[in-house]
Amino acid sequence: MKDVDLLKLISMKKLLFSILLSIHFLSIGQTSHHIQIPTKEVLVIPYWGTFVSGYVDRGAFVNFTGPALGYGFGKSQILIGMLPSLRFKEDSGTTKNSVVIPTLGFGITYTYKSLAFQVPLYYTTKTSTSNGKWNIGLGLGIKMSAIRFKKDS
Repeated sequence: MKDVDLLKLISMKKLLFSILLSIHFLSIGQTSHHIQIPTKEVLVIPYWGTFVSGYVDRGAFVNFTGPALGYGFGKSQILIGMLPSLRFKEDSGTTKNSVVIPTLGFGITYTYKSLAFQVPLYYTTKTSTSNGKWNIGLGLGIKMSAIRFKKDS
């Protein structure tokens, strides 16, 4: 019984470390310039600077909106694009996957000022006991590029 509790504690520490490491790289990787290819109304931006966390398929995910098509109006944006993600899910049974799985999703993200709401889709591949299927999730996050940090002079 103690071995099981120790394994859960270790996996929780790994999860916390992964999230903190991701936030650290987000904070040091912010730049004031985005690469934009403007068309009349739609922008193609390779990185939107949005950090989202949420729930999908009886597990959690953390993602950073990747390459996307975006439409901005006022202080809002709608993004449709790829979602490079880390999924966190503990399998039950004798054969298990890793608790943390890197994956690529697809979805819609709505941002207003620095708040982000997301509806991602992730694909779970087929196994010997179940068919592959698309899973829909819900996420909430922040748009890091909308947060203005005070510069010390």
